[in-house]
Amino acid sequence: MFPKADWANFVDEQEKLVANKLSNVEITKTNELPKSDVSSDETDQPSLADSSFLQKLIRKGLVDNKNDLEIQRQDPNSPLFSVKTFEALELKPNLLKGVYEMGFNAPSKIQETALPTLLTDPPQNLIAQSQSGTGKTAAFVLAMLSRVNPDLRYPQVLCLSPTYELAVQTGEVAAHMVKYCPEIELKSAVRGEEVPRGSKLTEQVVIGTPGKVLDWALKFRVFDLSKITVFVLDEADVMIDTQGHQDQCIRIHKCLSQTCQMMFFSATYNQKIMDFAEIIVKNPIIIRLKREEESLDNIKQYYVKCASQQEKYNAVTNIYGTVGVGQAIIFCHTRRTANWLAEKMSKDGHAVAILTGELSVEQRIHVLDRFRNGTEKVLITTNVLSRGIDVEQVTIVVNFDLPLDGNGQPDCETYLHRIGRTGRFGKHGIAINLVDSSEAMEICQTFEKHFGRKIKYLNADDSDEIEKIGA
Repeated sequence: MFPKADWANFVDEQEKLVANKLSNVEITKTNELPKSDVSSDETDQPSLADSSFLQKLIRKGLVDNKNDLEIQRQDPNSPLFSVKTFEALELKPNLLKGVYEMGFNAPSKIQETALPTLLTDPPQNLIAQSQSGTGKTAAFVLAMLSRVNPDLRYPQVLCLSPTYELAVQTGEVAAHMVKYCPEIELKSAVRGEEVPRGSKLTEQVVIGTPGKVLDWALKFRVFDLSKITVFVLDEADVMIDTQGHQDQCIRIHKCLSQTCQMMFFSATYNQKIMDFAEIIVKNPIIIRLKREEESLDNIKQYYVKCASQQEKYNAVTNIYGTVGVGQAIIFCHTRRTANWLAEKMSKDGHAVAILTGELSVEQRIHVLDRFRNGTEKVLITTNVLSRGIDVEQVTIVVNFDLPLDGNGQPDCETYLHRIGRTGRFGKHGIAINLVDSSEAMEICQTFEKHFGRKIKYLNADDSDEIEKIGA
């Protein structure tokens, strides 16, 4: 058994552990940069699961992303509509009470769009995209809890997350939401949790990771997957794009009934992942963010020709010193370059923060909090931060190195996410690409052609010309 009170204690313990770790993280002063093996020139690619968890944490409490959602497919017999209040959803009174106590006064965009579909009868399958921090966890948790029949004492709802931390976070939301619903019980299926052999689960909601769920359902048979009526896949892009998780999810999916309601939620979906999801989810309603390329209209894009690393550095300092910017993010391809640049800018008196994959999740959050609070005006990072972080004051993004994929080809998706860190919330932004070779110029032209947006030449030695781009 893992009743709500125990779950709350469990979550509190996890939060204390994180707090203790944070208390031991020293604030990185601009003249005391993290030490690293500067001889290492490895690219800094984060794991999908780590990135997903990081985005959830750093975006907690931030303003909702203003990109509108679009319905790409809907059931013509069940027209999708949106609600402006939680009362309009006709929720159970005690569930509604828990929602309001959590501080939700009105549905967010993803909630008002997805919940009417998820709560309608007959149940609808859904594939939904919404950025971290926009309330998607609360959306699917509220939907799955609303489907529980409290009179039945066996698992009816299964929610899978790719990592222990994400499962705990979802459990925390669910525990708060059912605070006034003692008839609904939760069970955590994560590492460290065990069930006696030969026993059967009596909790209606199981929240956990794929490996543990497989063990409990197929190996120890403590609950029956065929009786699950709601299946939620959180961070679906991570699940589908991670080989081990994908195999486990397929095995679980095969055991579910044909009438089980499927809810797939994620911050991002590329076409490959979407194609796979549509094979798994029958006749889904699809809610996605409008293509972020539309936001590029708010971003002025430039390229600067540089003959060396030093010229790149000179261009960065000239631009940053001339344009009246709020805060800037500079993207590098490797940790080595990021550390070199941070140390050099720091010595020249700039308030610089650095964020690379060698930092723990807690340290990254600490660095980002300082940047978001304006303690440092320049954040130097690698691809660990190409997605998801919205800091309203960021007005300029610099690609110190142009983004390449694992095969050394121009990475258009990462380029889009990088420069999309500016021009947020309808404001104007500036993206600067530093070009130091004919190959780099070709990469820049690839981005220009792919997005259909002109990337203009900028002479970084001409202060008058630099001033104009900030006007």
